[in-house]
Amino acid sequence: MELIGGLKNRIAKWPYAICSILAAISAFGAYSCMYAFRKAFAAGTYPSQQYLHIDYKVWLVIFQVLGYTMSKFYGIRFIAELKGKRRGLTILMLVGISWMALLGFALVPAPYNMPFLFINGFPLGLIWGLVFGYLEGRRSTEFMAAVLSISLIFGSGFVKTVGQTLLHVYHVGEYQMPFLTGALFVLPLMLFVFVLELMPPPNQKDKQMRTERVPMTAQERNTFIKRFLPGIVLTLIIYVMLTVMRDVRDNFEVEIWNSLGVMDKNIYAKIDSRISVFVLLAMGLLFLIKGNLRAFSIIHVLIISGCLLIGGATWLFSNGSIGPVTWMTLAGLGLYLGYVPYNAIFFERMIATFHYKSNVGFVMYLADSLGYLASISVLLVKEFGKPDISWGSFFHQGVILVAIIGSLCGTLSLIYFYQSARKGKRVKTKYKLSTI
Repeated sequence: MELIGGLKNRIAKWPYAICSILAAISAFGAYSCMYAFRKAFAAGTYPSQQYLHIDYKVWLVIFQVLGYTMSKFYGIRFIAELKGKRRGLTILMLVGISWMALLGFALVPAPYNMPFLFINGFPLGLIWGLVFGYLEGRRSTEFMAAVLSISLIFGSGFVKTVGQTLLHVYHVGEYQMPFLTGALFVLPLMLFVFVLELMPPPNQKDKQMRTERVPMTAQERNTFIKRFLPGIVLTLIIYVMLTVMRDVRDNFEVEIWNSLGVMDKNIYAKIDSRISVFVLLAMGLLFLIKGNLRAFSIIHVLIISGCLLIGGATWLFSNGSIGPVTWMTLAGLGLYLGYVPYNAIFFERMIATFHYKSNVGFVMYLADSLGYLASISVLLVKEFGKPDISWGSFFHQGVILVAIIGSLCGTLSLIYFYQSARKGKRVKTKYKLSTI
């Protein structure tokens, strides 16, 4: 502990930009490593296995997402009230539990190994809030969060490529592959978390520009919801839809590409890397905008643009104007242009715009819990209601709804928050004038 304290004091004296870059890279690395424990199983297809007329892989996704969803509901309180002590140790313990669950998945025969995916998913649902806690409330949060958010795109595709390599090059069994994939990322994860632990807390200038971040009691959380209820409802509608379709793409990407006639095992990392670069540039440049309301409005525009891009690309693909690779690239880009801001900077700038003492973790986990609840609900409806529809067709129909409803709700959300912020400024100005 003395060693960590001494290193932290030294790093606190480094230039602010260097600390920000180091924190961003470490957060990206830590969360990308987490994907090795969460998404490696999705690289397998587990063919010719059904239970209760539902594919075995679908059962695996259901069990893991159910655990992940319950974790998000638990995280509403856990992350909101977290004081930050032993954050790094908590991350390593949670990932360790998840890894041991993958060992159980490898050793116990199907279908009795399915509950291990539930155990695997629950602890991993808390990792985002723990990692983001190192970054929020700083002048450079947009930049750091943009780098971190790329792990949402890059990590999943990269891990599935690693998994496919273990399956087809090294001939590892599908049940052992997730555990062995995780083993490759244990040491890198420990290194990245150690560096995050060395990061100094936000300084006084950070607090002045971005509002101090504090734990929230149950009453404070209720007050927060009531204050921003219309905007939060609109936000949740968009986020839930984006989460559902992003999750479908993430969990059944192999099946979607196969239905489109694309069998390249490297396509996942290839496409997602291109999307990552574009989203990184779009998110990262927002830290140059000092005005919180202006930045918050531009974030809305990015989300709306993402929904419109999904709609435009899907219309062109349906008419035969573009091929499947171009469509999946543009649709994926649109999904992540809408999805990533909510996981990185939307709530960060929202809190800063309204100078509301709170933390991103609470509202982020509120949105996530509903998003993943919807995701598993849609999964069950699809399997029990329309089991014959392919994942490619399901994804195609789903993104059309995202394009229409998402762009509409995004526009209404922009109008609500902008008017609310302007009204708040007018009230503040009147109060100051009345006291002179």
